[in-house]
Formats: sequence, C-alpha cells, structure tokens
Amino acid sequence: MIFRETKLKGAFLIEAEKREDDRGFFARSFCREEFEAHGLNPNVAQCNISFNRRKGTLRGMHFQVAPYEEAKLVRCTMGSLYDVCIDLRPKSATFKQHFGVVLSARERNMIYIPEGFAHGLQTLEDDTEVFYQMSQVYSPESARGVRWNDPAFGIEWPPAERVMTQKDRTYTDFLG
Repeated sequence: MIFRETKLKGAFLIEAEKREDDRGFFARSFCREEFEAHGLNPNVAQCNISFNRRKGTLRGMHFQVAPYEEAKLVRCTMGSLYDVCIDLRPKSATFKQHFGVVLSARERNMIYIPEGFAHGLQTLEDDTEVFYQMSQVYSPESARGVRWNDPAFGIEWPPAERVMTQKDRTYTDFLG
C-alpha cells in the first residue's frame, strides 16, 4: 500500500500497490503492520456499507465524540464520490481546515480519517457504493455533525442537485 499524508496532519490517501500479471492484479487494502508503521489506528471494530442511488447524494458532516471517537478508512467500491474531512481537533495546526478528494471504484483509492475529524461525501454518479472500516462501534449518544456548507470551513462541493436527509441539511454552524 502507498500512503500519502494530506495537508491535514494524520489524514492519509492510500493507494493500492498492485502486483499485476496476465490474470489481473493482487493488492492489499489493509495491513495492521503498515498502518501502525505510519502511526495510524489499525483497530477495526465495525464495517459499514452505504449504497447511494442518485448522483448528488450528500452524507455528512459526521463525527463521534469521546469516548467513541472513531478513525475511518473509506473506499468507494462502485461508482465515484467526492470525499471530505475536516480537522476538528482544537489543538491541531490544521484546526477547521478541510481536505477533499475524489474516490472511485476504478482507482481503488482510499482515505484514512483520524479521530477528531468530521467526514462527509457527495456521490458523483448514480449507484455509488462506499465501504467504511471504523475503529469504534457506532454510538448514537456520541454522534454529532456540522453543517455541510458551514462558511467556517469553506468547502467547495461539486455542483449537483443534492439528495440529503433533513438531519444532515440542518446541522448547526460549528461553534468551536
């Protein structure tokens, strides 16, 4: 696996390091030792799939507070999406900054999002599926969110007719 740290300390783009032959290729999508060598949380407590019927589906910006803060490894397994993370760690040099990247099934790229970050995505095509590995189990009492278009973050989402839940649409502005 090839790890490339983003502009946000602790968030990494991860690419498959393919071993190809006439049959196709083989590549790792996760390795505890490689994650630990890069200082990343390798624990997997839960895996999730989201299937999104329509282009423009926006999910986010979600996070969990202590004691259920979670690291996420996110991969697009069908279609493509624009993935965004926001550093919400008050003592971080990149506090309130965001990073966005296109993830696609074709590229097989992933993003590692550490604890203390909010995460969201917008699908770029119909029938997009996302696979998440989480370091913590989902805890409804610890679930939080910030508004997807909060000016405090200045995220430039791809233009689209957005499909969103009322909850995601109406999170309050970030007060940190």
